[in-house]
Amino acid sequence: MAKFLGVEWAPHQFQYLIQTKEHQLLESDAKAYAISRSLHYGLFQVFEGIRFFVEKAGDDIQICFVNLEHNFQRFRRGILFSISPADRKYVPTADEFRAIFFDGFFRQPELRPFLQRMAETQAQGYFRPFTLDEVQSMGVTFPQEPGIRAAFCSYVSYLGEPFDGVVVPNLVRAVSSNGTGCLKLGSNYLLSVKAVQQAQEMVSTAHAALFLDDRPDRNLYERKITEWDSSCALFALRDGSVVKIPEGPMLLPSVTIQGICALAKERGIEVQERDVTYGELVEWVQNDQLVTICSIGTAGILNRCTHLHLVDQDLKIIAKHTADSEHPLFQALGECRADYWKMYTGEKSLPESLVLEKHIL
Repeated sequence: MAKFLGVEWAPHQFQYLIQTKEHQLLESDAKAYAISRSLHYGLFQVFEGIRFFVEKAGDDIQICFVNLEHNFQRFRRGILFSISPADRKYVPTADEFRAIFFDGFFRQPELRPFLQRMAETQAQGYFRPFTLDEVQSMGVTFPQEPGIRAAFCSYVSYLGEPFDGVVVPNLVRAVSSNGTGCLKLGSNYLLSVKAVQQAQEMVSTAHAALFLDDRPDRNLYERKITEWDSSCALFALRDGSVVKIPEGPMLLPSVTIQGICALAKERGIEVQERDVTYGELVEWVQNDQLVTICSIGTAGILNRCTHLHLVDQDLKIIAKHTADSEHPLFQALGECRADYWKMYTGEKSLPESLVLEKHIL
């Protein structure tokens, strides 16, 4: 949806082979087979996005995560779905992922200068583990040599605001009966890209598409809102409350939105967790009840939509919402975004439902 400023990638990738438990550092530009099942058929493309911070700890440095357990569990669920039943016994647990990634990757001496520089500059960190079949194959089967690769980068900031969004009701990002909507799979994100392109055909300035559920056979206004093209949605209402869509087979269980909602509750903001139909959203806009709709995800934390364009079944624009930047809730959500990052740096204490992990490197 937006761009990163000051991105710098660490000088090595990490490789872990699930069946043999072998691991090694690779060069940052390490290649993959073009005819890997992961790339050619998209059968083993599972990935995770994890925010982190590196800080000084006396003479050492330490790496900080919030709710890391949720990231590892989500990554593990995706691997279990995409791997052969015979290989599921080899899939690491969340605790094993900690040992694999910290000892095998982050604590390696080749990465220490990069991590020390992150601690000195207080840059934001983004960790990306992903899966790959490490053999050549043209077969449509489960991966023969399932592996995990990982890379990470530092960046200065994420340019997420202002942005325009468009509702795209004729594309479906996930199908609930497959049970894949709640997984971070590469196949889900092709639709995200296509939806943004379609949004731009309707509104040239659009940078995000808002998806509805997987029931195009129903009346448009009875369908439920699910997610933005690559992030969760949070609705801010003029009465001072926010609405979070419940997790389910269509929604990715976002680590970030859990933190934002916890911070909002700490401020005394009412957080409702319920379904929102498209008809209800249209009414909110028509009756001026919507302050803004937020995009929430790992990289950008929280970004408030400047303009949201609503369409009918013929993709004709029927209404346009403009965020009320003067409303106290609009300002409070921006402060929640700042507080979310401050939890990593130690400047903000965590609500009880969140867990801060610090690991000496």
